[in-house]
Amino acid sequence: MLIDVHAHWGPWFFSMDVASIGVNRDGMDRFGIDLQLVSAIEAIVYDAPAGNRSLAEQLPADPRLRGMLVVDPRRLDAARADLDELLAGDGRSRWVGAKIHSEYSRTPISTPAMQAAIELTTEYGLPTLVHTWGDTVVDLADVAARVPGARVLAGHMGASGWPRVPEAADRSDRIWFEPCWSAPEANRIRWVLDRIGPDRLMFGTDATLIDPSVALGAFEAAELTPAEHEAIMHLNAQALFGI
Repeated sequence: MLIDVHAHWGPWFFSMDVASIGVNRDGMDRFGIDLQLVSAIEAIVYDAPAGNRSLAEQLPADPRLRGMLVVDPRRLDAARADLDELLAGDGRSRWVGAKIHSEYSRTPISTPAMQAAIELTTEYGLPTLVHTWGDTVVDLADVAARVPGARVLAGHMGASGWPRVPEAADRSDRIWFEPCWSAPEANRIRWVLDRIGPDRLMFGTDATLIDPSVALGAFEAAELTPAEHEAIMHLNAQALFGI
C-alpha cells in the first residue's frame, strides 16, 4: 500500500497546467498511490476558508483522496469556523488532518501565533502537517513539546535543514517527518533513517507541484528494508491519520 501524505490540488501561480483534480488522479494511477492527502493551493496561498470549501467540492471525485484543512494562523476565528463546518457529520471521513504553511502565512513556527494554531488543530484532534525549512524543523519539535497532545508532521523534513532531524526527534516524540523536496540531496533519507529509525518517517510527494517520481526515486535510493518500506509507505500514516 502507498499513502502520499503531502499533496495539493488546484492552480499554482506558476505557468503550469495543474488545476484539474484529474492531475492528481493521473499521478495516483501512474504510481500506484492508494491514498493521497491533499490541501488546496487557493487555501495555502490566497484565502484559507475559500480554498478549503473549494477542495470540499473536489474530494468526492475520487475515493482515494483525503482532505487536509488549511489553517491560517492569522485567521484563527475563520479556521475554527472551517473546522466546525467541514468536520461536521461525515466530514471526518474525508478531512483527516490540517495543513499550515509557515511562509505563505508569514507566521514563523517559533511564534505564539503558530503555537495557537497548533493548539486549535489539536483541540479538534487533527494531526498537522507544517511546512518546515532549515532550522524550523527543530522549532516545530519545540512547539509539539509545548502543546499537550499535539501531533505534527514536518513537511519537507526541514529541506536543507535535514541534518537537524535527529535533534528534532529527540526534542519531542510527537513529531514525524516527511522528506519531499524539489532539490533533494543524496543519501539524506538513509542518513536520517539510520539515526531515528523508520517509525517517524512518511512518504509524501508535494504533488502536483512535483511529480511523484522524485519522491519515489529518493526512497528507492535509500534502499529500504522490507520493514522500513512498509512503515514509511503506509503503516505510519495509517496510525497517525487514522486512515
